[in-house]
Amino acid sequence: MEKNIPRIGVGVFVFKNGKFLMGKRRGAHGTGSWSVPGGHLEFGEAIEETAARELLEETGVVGKNLKVRAFTNDIFVDECKHYVTLWVTCDWDSGEPQIIEPDKFTDLDWCDFNSLPTPLFHPWVQLFKSDNLEVIKQDLEKSK
Repeated sequence: MEKNIPRIGVGVFVFKNGKFLMGKRRGAHGTGSWSVPGGHLEFGEAIEETAARELLEETGVVGKNLKVRAFTNDIFVDECKHYVTLWVTCDWDSGEPQIIEPDKFTDLDWCDFNSLPTPLFHPWVQLFKSDNLEVIKQDLEKSK
């Protein structure tokens, strides 16, 4: 893959009891930073399908009521990578979080916007600047 071609990433907020699942990244760009589960949009896949697939593959959790809520334009200068990240929200349906892909996450934790771990993965910088962050926060409030 050429480094100068933008990629599409999908991050998924899965809500349970007023919190969302986050993992400490490993093995890819952003190693050591925290973000929600997610991955690359695959050819022919709906965005919600990507979110559901990645959530299950990485954590063993099944989500329901998946909705695309925001996007960010994320340029990783040091890594010479460019992503458009699509942010999806969903409600927890089943499964207890576990690290299924230890090459992708080293830790998992339920968090909220008042208890975010640090450091955060670079796309969160753009997400915090986004007007659509409020939509994600509203979805979280509805999940309580």
